[in-house]
Amino acid sequence: MFVYIILNISILFLPIAIYLINLSYNNNYKKKHDNLFLSIILILETILFIIFKDYSKSLILINIPLLISYLKRKEFTSIIISLLIGLYYVYFLNYNGFFIFFEYVLYYVIYLIINKKTIKSVSLIYIFVFIKSITLGIEVFYFNNQNALFIRNFLDVIIKMLVFYGSSYLVFIFLLRGEEIMNLNTAIRELEKEKVLRTSLFKLTHEIKNPIAVCKGYLDMLDMDNKDKVHKYIPIIKGEIERTLTLMDDYLEYTKVTINKDITDIYMLIDEVMESLDLFFIENKIKIIMNLPDDELYLNVDYNRIKQVLVNILKNANEAFDTKKGEMIIKIKTEVDNRYFNIIIEDNGIGMDSETLDNIGTMFFTTKRNGTGLGISLSKEIIELHNGKIKYYSSLGSGTKVVISLPNMGE
Repeated sequence: MFVYIILNISILFLPIAIYLINLSYNNNYKKKHDNLFLSIILILETILFIIFKDYSKSLILINIPLLISYLKRKEFTSIIISLLIGLYYVYFLNYNGFFIFFEYVLYYVIYLIINKKTIKSVSLIYIFVFIKSITLGIEVFYFNNQNALFIRNFLDVIIKMLVFYGSSYLVFIFLLRGEEIMNLNTAIRELEKEKVLRTSLFKLTHEIKNPIAVCKGYLDMLDMDNKDKVHKYIPIIKGEIERTLTLMDDYLEYTKVTINKDITDIYMLIDEVMESLDLFFIENKIKIIMNLPDDELYLNVDYNRIKQVLVNILKNANEAFDTKKGEMIIKIKTEVDNRYFNIIIEDNGIGMDSETLDNIGTMFFTTKRNGTGLGISLSKEIIELHNGKIKYYSSLGSGTKVVISLPNMGE
Protein backbone atom coordinates (compact mmCIF):
# COMPACT_ATOMS: atom_id res chain seq x y z
CA MET A 1 0.00 0.00 0.00
CA PHE A 2 2.84 2.39 0.86
CA VAL A 3 4.38 1.84 -2.60
CA TYR A 4 1.03 2.64 -4.26
CA ILE A 5 0.70 5.86 -2.28
CA ILE A 6 4.25 6.97 -3.14
CA LEU A 7 3.70 6.17 -6.82
CA ASN A 8 0.45 8.14 -7.00
CA ILE A 9 1.98 11.11 -5.19
CA SER A 10 4.98 11.05 -7.54
CA ILE A 11 2.80 10.95 -10.67
CA LEU A 12 0.57 13.73 -9.33
CA PHE A 13 3.13 16.16 -7.99
CA LEU A 14 6.45 15.50 -9.76
CA PRO A 15 5.37 16.78 -13.22
CA ILE A 16 3.81 19.88 -11.62
CA ALA A 17 7.04 20.43 -9.66
CA ILE A 18 9.00 20.25 -12.93
CA TYR A 19 6.67 22.86 -14.42
CA LEU A 20 7.21 25.17 -11.42
CA ILE A 21 11.00 24.73 -11.65
CA ASN A 22 10.84 25.69 -15.33
CA LEU A 23 8.67 28.68 -14.44
CA SER A 24 11.18 29.75 -11.79
CA TYR A 25 14.06 29.41 -14.27
CA ASN A 26 12.24 31.56 -16.83
CA ASN A 27 11.48 34.20 -14.19
CA ASN A 28 15.07 34.29 -12.93
CA TYR A 29 16.58 34.60 -16.39
CA LYS A 30 13.84 36.88 -17.75
CA LYS A 31 12.82 34.40 -20.41
CA LYS A 32 9.39 34.31 -21.95
CA HIS A 33 7.04 31.84 -20.31
CA ASP A 34 6.26 28.86 -22.50
CA ASN A 35 2.50 28.27 -22.14
CA LEU A 36 2.89 25.00 -24.03
CA PHE A 37 5.06 23.54 -21.26
CA LEU A 38 2.19 23.10 -18.77
CA SER A 39 0.10 21.44 -21.48
CA ILE A 40 2.90 18.97 -22.17
CA ILE A 41 3.25 18.30 -18.43
CA LEU A 42 -0.48 17.57 -18.03
CA ILE A 43 -0.55 15.26 -21.06
CA LEU A 44 2.57 13.49 -19.77
CA GLU A 45 0.92 13.07 -16.37
CA THR A 46 -2.09 11.43 -18.03
CA ILE A 47 0.14 9.03 -19.95
CA LEU A 48 2.01 8.12 -16.74
CA PHE A 49 -1.27 7.18 -15.04
CA ILE A 50 -2.13 4.98 -18.00
CA ILE A 51 1.29 3.32 -18.01
CA PHE A 52 1.33 2.67 -14.26
CA LYS A 53 -2.39 1.97 -13.77
CA ASP A 54 -1.66 -1.62 -12.64
CA TYR A 55 0.59 -0.25 -9.88
CA SER A 56 -1.27 2.88 -8.84
CA LYS A 57 -4.55 1.05 -7.96
CA SER A 58 -6.49 4.32 -8.43
CA LEU A 59 -7.28 4.99 -12.07
CA ILE A 60 -9.74 7.65 -10.93
CA LEU A 61 -6.78 10.00 -10.39
CA ILE A 62 -6.25 10.04 -14.15
CA ASN A 63 -8.96 12.71 -14.29
CA ILE A 64 -6.91 15.19 -12.25
CA PRO A 65 -4.71 16.38 -15.18
CA LEU A 66 -7.95 16.93 -17.12
CA LEU A 67 -9.41 18.96 -14.27
CA ILE A 68 -6.22 21.06 -13.99
CA SER A 69 -6.30 21.76 -17.72
CA TYR A 70 -9.86 23.09 -17.37
CA LEU A 71 -8.93 25.13 -14.29
CA LYS A 72 -6.03 26.71 -16.24
CA ARG A 73 -8.33 27.39 -19.23
CA LYS A 74 -6.38 25.09 -21.55
CA GLU A 75 -9.20 23.98 -23.82
CA PHE A 76 -7.18 22.24 -26.51
CA THR A 77 -5.13 20.38 -23.89
CA SER A 78 -8.30 19.18 -22.16
CA ILE A 79 -9.60 17.78 -25.47
CA ILE A 80 -6.38 15.82 -26.03
CA ILE A 81 -6.42 14.45 -22.47
CA SER A 82 -10.12 13.51 -22.80
CA LEU A 83 -9.38 11.62 -26.01
CA LEU A 84 -6.44 9.78 -24.38
CA ILE A 85 -8.55 8.74 -21.38
CA GLY A 86 -11.57 7.82 -23.53
CA LEU A 87 -9.54 5.69 -25.92
CA TYR A 88 -7.85 3.94 -23.02
CA TYR A 89 -11.14 3.11 -21.29
CA VAL A 90 -12.86 1.91 -24.48
CA TYR A 91 -10.10 0.01 -26.29
CA PHE A 92 -8.02 -1.34 -23.39
CA LEU A 93 -10.53 -1.67 -20.55
CA ASN A 94 -13.57 -2.44 -22.74
CA TYR A 95 -15.79 0.18 -21.14
CA ASN A 96 -19.05 1.24 -22.80
CA GLY A 97 -18.07 3.78 -25.44
CA PHE A 98 -21.28 5.82 -25.23
CA PHE A 99 -21.02 6.05 -21.45
CA ILE A 100 -17.40 7.30 -21.59
CA PHE A 101 -18.21 9.67 -24.44
CA PHE A 102 -21.14 11.12 -22.47
CA GLU A 103 -19.03 11.69 -19.33
CA TYR A 104 -16.17 13.57 -20.99
CA VAL A 105 -18.39 15.56 -23.33
CA LEU A 106 -20.36 16.60 -20.25
CA TYR A 107 -17.13 17.87 -18.64
CA TYR A 108 -16.41 19.91 -21.74
CA VAL A 109 -19.92 21.35 -21.99
CA ILE A 110 -19.87 22.35 -18.30
CA TYR A 111 -16.49 24.02 -18.89
CA LEU A 112 -17.82 26.00 -21.88
CA ILE A 113 -20.79 27.20 -19.82
CA ILE A 114 -18.86 28.31 -16.73
CA ASN A 115 -15.88 29.66 -18.71
CA LYS A 116 -18.04 32.65 -19.68
CA LYS A 117 -18.87 33.36 -16.04
CA THR A 118 -16.80 34.57 -13.14
CA ILE A 119 -16.84 31.35 -11.15
CA LYS A 120 -14.25 30.37 -8.57
CA SER A 121 -11.84 27.53 -9.32
CA VAL A 122 -12.94 25.64 -6.19
CA SER A 123 -16.52 25.70 -7.50
CA LEU A 124 -15.31 24.10 -10.73
CA ILE A 125 -13.68 21.34 -8.68
CA TYR A 126 -17.01 20.75 -6.85
CA ILE A 127 -18.87 20.50 -10.15
CA PHE A 128 -16.41 18.01 -11.61
CA VAL A 129 -16.46 15.93 -8.42
CA PHE A 130 -20.26 15.88 -8.53
CA ILE A 131 -20.29 14.71 -12.16
CA LYS A 132 -17.63 12.12 -11.44
CA SER A 133 -19.61 10.88 -8.43
CA ILE A 134 -22.66 10.21 -10.62
CA THR A 135 -20.68 8.52 -13.41
CA LEU A 136 -18.63 6.52 -10.93
CA GLY A 137 -21.81 5.39 -9.15
CA ILE A 138 -23.29 4.21 -12.44
CA GLU A 139 -20.00 2.49 -13.31
CA VAL A 140 -19.74 0.67 -9.96
CA PHE A 141 -23.40 -0.30 -9.52
CA TYR A 142 -24.35 -1.15 -13.09
CA PHE A 143 -21.17 -2.17 -14.92
CA ASN A 144 -18.47 -3.46 -12.57
CA ASN A 145 -19.85 -4.84 -9.31
CA GLN A 146 -23.53 -5.60 -9.91
CA ASN A 147 -23.47 -8.65 -7.62
CA ALA A 148 -21.64 -6.96 -4.72
CA LEU A 149 -23.40 -5.70 -1.61
CA PHE A 150 -24.92 -2.23 -1.88
CA ILE A 151 -23.05 -0.95 1.14
CA ARG A 152 -19.75 -2.17 -0.28
CA ASN A 153 -20.34 -0.42 -3.61
CA PHE A 154 -21.53 2.70 -1.82
CA LEU A 155 -18.41 2.86 0.36
CA ASP A 156 -16.24 2.19 -2.70
CA VAL A 157 -17.76 5.20 -4.48
CA ILE A 158 -17.49 7.44 -1.40
CA ILE A 159 -13.84 6.54 -0.75
CA LYS A 160 -12.84 7.04 -4.37
CA MET A 161 -14.61 10.39 -4.56
CA LEU A 162 -12.97 11.58 -1.36
CA VAL A 163 -9.59 10.56 -2.76
CA PHE A 164 -10.38 12.29 -6.06
CA TYR A 165 -11.56 15.50 -4.40
CA GLY A 166 -8.71 15.65 -1.88
CA SER A 167 -6.05 14.90 -4.49
CA SER A 168 -7.52 17.39 -7.00
CA TYR A 169 -7.65 20.13 -4.40
CA LEU A 170 -4.11 19.50 -3.14
CA VAL A 171 -2.62 19.41 -6.66
CA PHE A 172 -4.43 22.61 -7.64
CA ILE A 173 -3.36 24.41 -4.46
CA PHE A 174 0.23 23.18 -4.97
CA LEU A 175 0.21 24.55 -8.53
CA LEU A 176 -1.55 27.78 -7.57
CA ARG A 177 0.68 28.56 -4.59
CA GLY A 178 3.78 27.70 -6.58
CA GLU A 179 2.80 30.14 -9.33
CA GLU A 180 1.93 32.79 -6.75
CA ILE A 181 5.34 32.43 -5.13
CA MET A 182 7.06 32.74 -8.53
CA ASN A 183 5.00 35.83 -9.39
CA LEU A 184 5.66 37.31 -5.95
CA ASN A 185 9.41 36.82 -6.36
CA THR A 186 9.23 38.48 -9.78
CA ALA A 187 7.27 41.40 -8.32
CA ILE A 188 9.76 41.75 -5.45
CA ARG A 189 12.67 41.82 -7.91
CA GLU A 190 10.93 44.49 -9.96
CA LEU A 191 10.26 46.55 -6.83
CA GLU A 192 13.89 46.18 -5.78
CA LYS A 193 15.00 47.35 -9.23
CA GLU A 194 12.65 50.31 -9.00
CA LYS A 195 13.97 51.09 -5.52
CA VAL A 196 17.55 50.93 -6.76
CA LEU A 197 16.63 53.15 -9.72
CA ARG A 198 14.95 55.69 -7.46
CA THR A 199 17.91 55.65 -5.08
CA SER A 200 20.42 56.02 -7.91
CA LEU A 201 18.44 58.88 -9.44
CA PHE A 202 18.29 60.60 -6.05
CA LYS A 203 22.04 60.18 -5.61
CA LEU A 204 22.66 61.30 -9.18
CA THR A 205 20.60 64.46 -8.57
CA HIS A 206 22.53 65.08 -5.38
CA GLU A 207 25.88 64.55 -7.08
CA ILE A 208 24.98 66.88 -9.95
CA LYS A 209 23.63 69.51 -7.59
CA ASN A 210 26.99 69.91 -5.85
CA PRO A 211 29.11 70.99 -8.86
CA ILE A 212 26.27 73.16 -10.18
CA ALA A 213 26.08 74.89 -6.78
CA VAL A 214 29.85 75.45 -6.91
CA CYS A 215 29.58 76.91 -10.41
CA LYS A 216 26.76 79.22 -9.31
CA GLY A 217 28.75 80.37 -6.28
CA TYR A 218 31.82 81.26 -8.33
CA LEU A 219 29.70 82.92 -11.05
CA ASP A 220 28.06 85.08 -8.39
CA MET A 221 31.52 86.15 -7.17
CA LEU A 222 32.91 86.59 -10.68
CA ASP A 223 33.84 90.13 -11.60
CA MET A 224 34.63 90.37 -15.31
CA ASP A 225 36.66 93.53 -14.66
CA ASN A 226 38.87 91.67 -12.21
CA LYS A 227 41.22 89.61 -14.39
CA ASP A 228 42.74 87.80 -11.40
CA LYS A 229 39.33 86.45 -10.38
CA VAL A 230 38.49 85.55 -13.98
CA HIS A 231 41.71 83.53 -14.36
CA LYS A 232 41.15 81.90 -10.96
CA TYR A 233 37.43 81.09 -11.16
CA ILE A 234 36.96 80.09 -14.81
CA PRO A 235 39.17 76.94 -14.57
CA ILE A 236 37.32 75.94 -11.39
CA ILE A 237 33.93 76.39 -13.08
CA LYS A 238 35.17 74.50 -16.14
CA GLY A 239 36.43 71.66 -13.93
CA GLU A 240 33.08 71.36 -12.13
CA ILE A 241 31.21 71.29 -15.45
CA GLU A 242 33.54 68.57 -16.73
CA ARG A 243 32.94 66.59 -13.54
CA THR A 244 29.18 66.86 -14.08
CA LEU A 245 29.49 65.68 -17.68
CA THR A 246 31.68 62.77 -16.59
CA LEU A 247 29.10 61.81 -13.98
CA MET A 248 26.32 61.86 -16.57
CA ASP A 249 28.35 59.83 -19.07
CA ASP A 250 29.22 57.22 -16.43
CA TYR A 251 25.60 56.97 -15.32
CA LEU A 252 24.29 56.57 -18.86
CA GLU A 253 26.91 53.89 -19.49
CA TYR A 254 25.89 52.08 -16.31
CA THR A 255 22.18 52.04 -17.15
CA LYS A 256 22.59 50.50 -20.61
CA VAL A 257 24.87 47.58 -19.85
CA THR A 258 24.48 44.78 -22.39
CA ILE A 259 26.91 42.09 -23.44
CA ASN A 260 27.46 40.29 -26.72
CA LYS A 261 29.47 37.17 -26.09
CA ASP A 262 31.76 35.55 -28.59
CA ILE A 263 34.51 32.94 -28.44
CA THR A 264 37.63 34.91 -27.53
CA ASP A 265 41.27 34.09 -26.82
CA ILE A 266 41.47 35.60 -23.35
CA TYR A 267 45.28 35.80 -23.29
CA MET A 268 45.28 37.72 -26.55
CA LEU A 269 42.61 40.04 -25.11
CA ILE A 270 44.78 40.79 -22.05
CA ASP A 271 47.84 41.40 -24.25
CA GLU A 272 45.89 43.82 -26.44
CA VAL A 273 44.64 45.71 -23.39
CA MET A 274 48.18 46.09 -22.07
CA GLU A 275 49.46 47.25 -25.46
CA SER A 276 46.68 49.85 -25.74
CA LEU A 277 47.67 51.22 -22.31
CA ASP A 278 51.41 51.14 -22.95
CA LEU A 279 51.74 54.94 -23.34
CA PHE A 280 49.59 55.43 -20.23
CA PHE A 281 51.95 53.21 -18.22
CA ILE A 282 55.03 55.02 -19.52
CA GLU A 283 53.57 58.46 -18.85
CA ASN A 284 52.63 57.54 -15.28
CA LYS A 285 55.89 55.65 -14.69
CA ILE A 286 54.14 52.38 -13.87
CA LYS A 287 56.12 49.16 -13.85
CA ILE A 288 54.11 46.22 -15.20
CA ILE A 289 54.99 42.65 -14.17
CA MET A 290 53.05 40.14 -16.26
CA ASN A 291 52.99 36.41 -15.69
CA LEU A 292 50.95 35.00 -18.54
CA PRO A 293 51.50 31.64 -20.26
CA ASP A 294 52.49 31.62 -23.91
CA ASP A 295 49.33 29.76 -24.77
CA GLU A 296 45.79 30.07 -26.04
CA LEU A 297 42.67 29.81 -23.92
CA TYR A 298 39.22 30.52 -25.29
CA LEU A 299 36.30 31.88 -23.29
CA ASN A 300 32.80 32.95 -24.27
CA VAL A 301 32.96 36.66 -23.36
CA ASP A 302 32.19 40.14 -24.66
CA TYR A 303 35.59 41.37 -25.81
CA ASN A 304 34.88 45.09 -25.49
CA ARG A 305 33.19 44.80 -22.09
CA ILE A 306 35.98 42.71 -20.54
CA LYS A 307 38.49 45.15 -21.96
CA GLN A 308 36.49 47.97 -20.36
CA VAL A 309 36.69 46.21 -16.97
CA LEU A 310 40.45 45.65 -17.21
CA VAL A 311 41.11 49.24 -18.24
CA ASN A 312 38.99 50.53 -15.36
CA ILE A 313 40.83 48.38 -12.80
CA LEU A 314 44.27 49.31 -14.12
CA LYS A 315 43.45 53.03 -14.08
CA ASN A 316 42.07 52.73 -10.55
CA ALA A 317 45.32 51.09 -9.51
CA ASN A 318 47.26 54.04 -10.89
CA GLU A 319 45.05 56.56 -9.10
CA ALA A 320 45.52 54.69 -5.82
CA PHE A 321 49.31 55.05 -5.92
CA ASP A 322 51.12 56.86 -3.13
CA THR A 323 53.97 58.88 -4.67
CA LYS A 324 55.90 58.64 -1.37
CA LYS A 325 56.21 54.86 -1.73
CA GLY A 326 58.50 55.06 -4.74
CA GLU A 327 57.90 53.01 -7.83
CA MET A 328 54.36 52.10 -8.84
CA ILE A 329 54.11 48.37 -9.59
CA ILE A 330 51.16 46.47 -11.07
CA LYS A 331 51.35 42.68 -11.27
CA ILE A 332 49.11 40.69 -13.59
CA LYS A 333 48.79 36.92 -13.60
CA THR A 334 46.17 34.28 -14.39
CA GLU A 335 45.02 31.04 -12.80
CA VAL A 336 42.77 28.32 -14.18
CA ASP A 337 40.71 25.84 -12.16
CA ASN A 338 37.90 23.45 -13.07
CA ARG A 339 35.24 26.15 -13.12
CA TYR A 340 36.84 29.55 -13.54
CA PHE A 341 39.54 31.43 -15.37
CA ASN A 342 40.95 33.98 -12.91
CA ILE A 343 42.64 37.25 -13.83
CA ILE A 344 44.56 38.62 -10.85
CA ILE A 345 45.65 42.27 -10.80
CA GLU A 346 47.68 43.44 -7.82
CA ASP A 347 49.15 46.87 -7.07
CA ASN A 348 51.33 48.38 -4.34
CA GLY A 349 49.13 51.43 -3.87
CA ILE A 350 47.70 52.94 -0.71
CA GLY A 351 45.09 50.18 -0.33
CA MET A 352 41.69 50.53 1.30
CA ASP A 353 40.38 50.45 4.84
CA SER A 354 37.61 48.06 5.85
CA GLU A 355 34.84 50.64 5.39
CA THR A 356 35.93 51.45 1.85
CA LEU A 357 36.30 47.75 1.03
CA ASP A 358 32.77 47.03 2.31
CA ASN A 359 31.27 49.79 0.16
CA ILE A 360 33.26 49.18 -2.99
CA GLY A 361 30.96 48.53 -5.92
CA THR A 362 28.16 50.64 -4.42
CA MET A 363 26.86 53.19 -6.88
CA PHE A 364 28.24 56.71 -6.34
CA PHE A 365 30.52 55.60 -3.51
CA THR A 366 34.00 56.94 -4.16
CA THR A 367 37.02 58.22 -2.29
CA LYS A 368 38.30 60.16 -5.29
CA ARG A 369 37.81 63.90 -5.42
CA ASN A 370 36.56 63.84 -9.02
CA GLY A 371 35.29 60.25 -9.07
CA THR A 372 31.71 59.11 -9.67
CA GLY A 373 31.82 55.69 -8.05
CA LEU A 374 30.18 54.17 -11.13
CA GLY A 375 33.25 52.61 -12.73
CA ILE A 376 33.55 49.78 -10.22
CA SER A 377 29.76 49.29 -10.18
CA LEU A 378 29.80 49.02 -13.96
CA SER A 379 32.69 46.53 -13.88
CA LYS A 380 30.85 44.40 -11.30
CA GLU A 381 27.71 44.43 -13.44
CA ILE A 382 29.62 43.37 -16.56
CA ILE A 383 31.34 40.45 -14.82
CA GLU A 384 28.07 39.28 -13.25
CA LEU A 385 26.40 39.34 -16.68
CA HIS A 386 29.13 36.88 -17.69
CA ASN A 387 28.10 34.68 -14.71
CA GLY A 388 31.44 35.52 -13.16
CA LYS A 389 32.69 37.15 -9.97
CA ILE A 390 34.93 40.07 -9.10
CA LYS A 391 36.49 40.32 -5.65
CA TYR A 392 38.69 42.93 -3.98
CA TYR A 393 41.28 42.18 -1.32
CA SER A 394 42.98 45.11 0.38
CA SER A 395 44.13 46.69 3.60
CA LEU A 396 45.17 50.27 4.23
CA GLY A 397 48.79 50.87 3.22
CA SER A 398 49.27 47.39 1.69
CA GLY A 399 47.97 47.73 -1.85
CA THR A 400 44.98 46.07 -3.49
CA LYS A 401 44.40 42.77 -5.24
CA VAL A 402 41.51 42.31 -7.67
CA VAL A 403 40.43 38.81 -8.79
CA ILE A 404 38.20 38.57 -11.85
CA SER A 405 36.69 35.08 -12.24
CA LEU A 406 35.13 34.16 -15.58
CA PRO A 407 33.46 30.80 -16.27
CA ASN A 408 35.46 28.34 -18.31
CA MET A 409 34.01 27.06 -21.58
CA GLY A 410 31.31 24.53 -20.79
CA GLU A 411 30.31 26.20 -17.55
